[in-house]
Parts: sequence; structure tokens; C-alpha cells
Amino acid sequence: MLLEAERETKPDADPAFRADVIAGLSGERKAIPARWFYDRRGSELFEEITELPEYYPTRTERALLEVYACDVAKLAGPGRAVVEFGSGSSAKTPLLLGAVEPSSYVPIDISGDFLRESAAALSQRFPGLPVHPIEADFMHPIALPQAIGHAPRLGFFPGSTVGNLTAPTAVDLLRAMAGTLGVGSMLLIGMDRVKDEAALIAAYDDAQGVTAAFNLNLLHRINRELDGDIPVEAFRHVARWNDAEARIEMHLEAVRDVRFAAAGHRFAIRQGETIHTENSHKYDRRSARLLLAAGGWAPIAEWTDPQDRFAILLAEVKPPRTAP
Repeated sequence: MLLEAERETKPDADPAFRADVIAGLSGERKAIPARWFYDRRGSELFEEITELPEYYPTRTERALLEVYACDVAKLAGPGRAVVEFGSGSSAKTPLLLGAVEPSSYVPIDISGDFLRESAAALSQRFPGLPVHPIEADFMHPIALPQAIGHAPRLGFFPGSTVGNLTAPTAVDLLRAMAGTLGVGSMLLIGMDRVKDEAALIAAYDDAQGVTAAFNLNLLHRINRELDGDIPVEAFRHVARWNDAEARIEMHLEAVRDVRFAAAGHRFAIRQGETIHTENSHKYDRRSARLLLAAGGWAPIAEWTDPQDRFAILLAEVKPPRTAP
């Protein structure tokens, strides 16, 4: 419930963050987009998550890249500008860059400080490779640096980040990527598979509580950047499997009735009510390929681990067709 306006938002607050928080906390079903997890602390916590024993996606995808990056290189050919969407720490990126003989590397991430540190570290590892970091929200088309010239592009979207999006938004993103990269470009994308519910819940509600801290950090960010006074201890992390939507959902559940200020407004949340903070959709072989096709990408190749827990797919932007 949205109550009377009261506080002023700090002048340096991101206007989009402010708008999403106000809209997300004002609705009957409260939700805040997952992209706002990734301030500096959130980015650091996510890197910790990727090293947890329960969190299989990162190590499985890394193993796939170690085995199949050379196959990707053969299909893509040398001299491509590698454009990574949501680069984060670029932890898996060297596996790809070391195989494909790129002409340049363009990491794109919404967390500017984290992006620049990661780009600097990668420049040291590949001293002859031009690196052009871009601080931006990759959900929209992005103008790539002129310095990469007319080199063909290879998009890189690891980590099953596409699973955080609902189907319409995922299709919009894939179309935006196609627009950013252009006809003839390729995209290497990671997608998590549908699997046993217990394994999925454990991956998003680890025993050490790192994922809980990651989820709750969103409230700390609201307090810090939007002059909030949310009692963070009044919320707990919840991970649920939604079988009808084939997704894990993360929520922040109020353990008691709470009232608080944020972004110049006051809000009230009842005990048991949740703020929906993230989805992680899981795809089987057919639904993954259908999603890519809907976004304007034609699958070329697919690789998965022996247990079929995770897949990486290579796809290409085809010229638009006016007939079947």
C-alpha cells in the first residue's frame, strides 16, 4: 500500500531505480526488477554465489566452455569483436577469448565500478587485445564503439541470465541484441535446464546464506540510495519453484507488518506479503530454441553436459524474411 509522500530522494539516485522501486512497492503484487541487485556489493555477493557448492550453473557452464570453446571458434571464425552482455567479473570470458582470436572485446554491464575493474584485469591478461567497456543497461539497443570498426560480432551472454526474464521481455532483449550486433552476427548464450526441484531450490537457497544476503542487499541499496528506512531484519529470503512457469522465484517475505519510507514515499507491507525480486526460468531443448527463434536468432549448434543440467547455444542473426 502506498501512503503519503514524505521524504526527498537523494539527488544522485538513479531515476530508473527510483521509478522501479516506487512502482514495484506500490502495486498489489510487489516486485522490483532483478537488474537492481547489481550495485557493487550485490555484484560481489553474486560472485560468491557462483563459487557455492550448491550453485551448479557457473561451474557447469565453465566446464562446457573449457571443452567446446574451440568448436565455437571454428564455427565463428577469427577476427570477431566479442561483445559480452552483463559481463560482471568476466570470469568465464578468458575461456572464449583464448579460443576465438577476437579483434576486440566489449564488456557491457550496469555496475560501472565493477565493470571497469574487471575490464582492467582482463586487459592485463590479454595485453594485445583492445578492450572497450560500456556502462549501460543491455536491455536496450546499445551503440557499439566506433573503434571496433566493421569487424563481425560475436555476442556472449553466459550464466543463463536470459532466464531472469519473462518470455516477452526475453524476446525483446534478444531482438535488442540482434539490433545491437547486426545481421550476420552470432550469439553464444547459456541456458539452464529444467531439472529436479530439490537441486534447483538448493541452488537458490544455499546453506551458507549467501543468496539470502544477495537478495536482502536490495533493501540495503534502497535504504542507501533512495533515503529509505526499511527494517531489513523484518524480511527473509524465500526461494520457490513455480512449475507452471518452469522457474525458480526469489522473494523477500515480511516476517511482520512493516511501514517504511523510500524514494520520497511511504509504504506498508503486511506479514507474509512478499516483494518478488527475481525469476530464473529453466528451458528444455525445444523451448530454448523456440525462444531464440522468437528473438530473431537461428540456432547453429548446442552443447550440454552429460547430465543435461546446462546448455550453451550458438545462434546467428538471419536477414528478415517476408515468407516462410
